[in-house]
Amino acid sequence: MLLKRRLFIAVSLLASGISSALAADTFAVSPQPPAVQAGAWVLMDYTTGQVLTAGNEHQQRNPASLTKLMTGYVIDRAIDSHRISADDVVTVGKDAWAKGNPVFDGSSLMFLKPGDRLTVHDLSRGLIVDSGNDACVALADYVAGGQPQFVAMMNSYVQKLNLRDTHFETVHGLDAPGQHSSAYDLAVLSRAIIHGEPEFYHMYSEKSLTWNGITQQNRNGLLWDKTLKIDGLKTGHTSGAGFNLIASAVEGNQRLIAVIMGAASSKGREDEARKLLVWGQQNFATVQILTDGKSIGNERIWYGDKEHVAVGPDRDFWMALPKTEIPHIKARYVLNGKELDAPIAAHQQIGEIQLYDRDKVVAHIPLTTLESVGKGGLFSRMSDYLHHKS
Repeated sequence: MLLKRRLFIAVSLLASGISSALAADTFAVSPQPPAVQAGAWVLMDYTTGQVLTAGNEHQQRNPASLTKLMTGYVIDRAIDSHRISADDVVTVGKDAWAKGNPVFDGSSLMFLKPGDRLTVHDLSRGLIVDSGNDACVALADYVAGGQPQFVAMMNSYVQKLNLRDTHFETVHGLDAPGQHSSAYDLAVLSRAIIHGEPEFYHMYSEKSLTWNGITQQNRNGLLWDKTLKIDGLKTGHTSGAGFNLIASAVEGNQRLIAVIMGAASSKGREDEARKLLVWGQQNFATVQILTDGKSIGNERIWYGDKEHVAVGPDRDFWMALPKTEIPHIKARYVLNGKELDAPIAAHQQIGEIQLYDRDKVVAHIPLTTLESVGKGGLFSRMSDYLHHKS
């Protein structure tokens, strides 16, 4: 089958999402990533989902309090679905009380007591800012009627988000047999949280929380970093997990997510996350490649009520590109067949757009019709037939 090729864009001429798992080494020339001192790590571009650099990213590890990201995500989905409201008042039960509960010994708490009454919103702040294990239990009881039922909800979202390295056994992340996640899965989960409700995500940037006369500082020290615009997400630590951290940094239209698992110290996890974020900001740009509905060419169509049909993408496409490679990015489109015949519907896929870095294909994007073309009249079809066969 004959394939038709058209060269139509250079990225450097475009305004600066492509959903992709492309790694940085996809490109013809990739910047050298930094050495990272941790058990596992990922640097992900938020807009596209591209992994810019990673190490042991699918290794199943103890997530510790990073588990609370899923706890918060489930709460947010329950609010979105109107199952609960952020203003609902929760009465704290005895199982959320740390006193006499050996599971909570030495762990992070909001310091709730049985009978305390506070809103879902305030408990969510305690979950995120204080990393309160007691707040997790109180919320799980309220939303699902108990911790096992809530854990089942957490694992149902594991499936929906396609987190292949993840399984939860607790609502708070304290060490438990069979509980594990990976740096990659936690980056994907973080991306889903940021994409959710802005009012909920805003809690991840709060530096402190005062409840019942007790003020606690957010353990994410990068929120105080004056060189990076960090607005979340979370820390975690147990003896089995080591020191974990997920940080999100925004610069212009670029947002990067760094995941560190198994660092040697609290300061170490911050240093390694900062190293990844600075490297990503210095070496990559998040660029809009194609615009939804914007024509990139016109193709001859036979036997229709028009002679040409506009073609292009039916959605926006973005990529995180090495800054040095942007001048070398070009794209071609390829039709599936030798010709296009009417009738044809709008948004019908007719080929693919191939993105090149120098001579290397780095992405495949669907090429669609941007308008419908009806069947032509008898005389126009006969004329096309004669032209076509001559």
